[in-house]
Amino acid sequence: MKRVIEFVKKESVLSIAFLLAVASMFVVLPDAEYVTYIDYKTLGLLFCLMTIMAGYQEMGIFKLVGEALLKRVNGSRGVSTILIFLCFFTSMFITNDVALITFVPLALTVLTMAKLEHFVVPVVVLQTIAANLGSMMMPFGNPQNLYLYSKANIGMVEFIKIILPYGIFSFLLLIFSLFFIKKEEVKLNGLGEQKETFNIAKIGIYSVLFLLSVSAVAHLISWKIILALVVVVVFFMERKVFAKVDYSLLFTFVFFFVFIGNLGRIPAFCQMLQNIIQGNEMITAVLASQVISNVPAALLLSGFTNEWSSLIIGTNLGGLGTLIASMASLISYKQIAQNQPKQKKSYFGWFTVVNVVYLVLLILLHKIL
Repeated sequence: MKRVIEFVKKESVLSIAFLLAVASMFVVLPDAEYVTYIDYKTLGLLFCLMTIMAGYQEMGIFKLVGEALLKRVNGSRGVSTILIFLCFFTSMFITNDVALITFVPLALTVLTMAKLEHFVVPVVVLQTIAANLGSMMMPFGNPQNLYLYSKANIGMVEFIKIILPYGIFSFLLLIFSLFFIKKEEVKLNGLGEQKETFNIAKIGIYSVLFLLSVSAVAHLISWKIILALVVVVVFFMERKVFAKVDYSLLFTFVFFFVFIGNLGRIPAFCQMLQNIIQGNEMITAVLASQVISNVPAALLLSGFTNEWSSLIIGTNLGGLGTLIASMASLISYKQIAQNQPKQKKSYFGWFTVVNVVYLVLLILLHKIL
């Protein structure tokens, strides 16, 4: 029993996702349709990217990048600015999930090296917000955009026009937020004293696998081919890396997929959505995202309205708020829970408060526009 309690404390989000999935099974009994709930592509690519990042971590690449970064910026605010806006701009092209998988570990490494561990919570919170808001700028920045962009049958320019005001305002909000990060000097003592040797061939292989994985995210290559390639290459090259993959995050996604899939099959829930969505598409999308996350909200609500602009805005803004409003946010939380367990509660609290503030301000902007 003690072990169970310790596991629940350590894996609180996974435990909640499991309980929600099991509870929903009593309402919608398991059947063949359960198989269709799971987004296998998302899980497969998450596994690939986490494996590659674990490989980089094993070789000390993040430490190397961290040292290079610290030698070129001045103070805590400069470090924070780079780490946050890396997420904002790269998420437009490599998706919010990939940006967080890549740059949150880098942030943890850099802040630790610079003796700025007390900035971990605000920086990772803002990284997560930056990735979720930056990704909304492009049709391929996140899954819900890709889906709604296809359903709406609109051009790239029209899509960007819809979301651009919110992207610009988000950028300004992030700049303003940086002023709340206290200025401190970066302590460089000891950095670069130990010369490490790197296996260039191995770095090259992991880098090729990373680029191929990003290509799969952009639908240029089949994700199944990339998954098989990553498994085979890493197995023969450095199989111990598999042990460093966060499998609990993958299972968290699976349990939420089951819960969300079952919600969509509850007639009363669907009827409620149908009654409230007409004329309230944007706010309905925001509220639904808080409960079932923004990707499933996009899939679900698209069956009840063709107000595509409102759905695009609502599901993107809806990624702010609760921890599950955007499934990508779980990636950051898991990194904090694993690497900074003592700051887990602080992170959750600050994440919720800052996300709600951002959400309210962006909703106010929508009302003005």
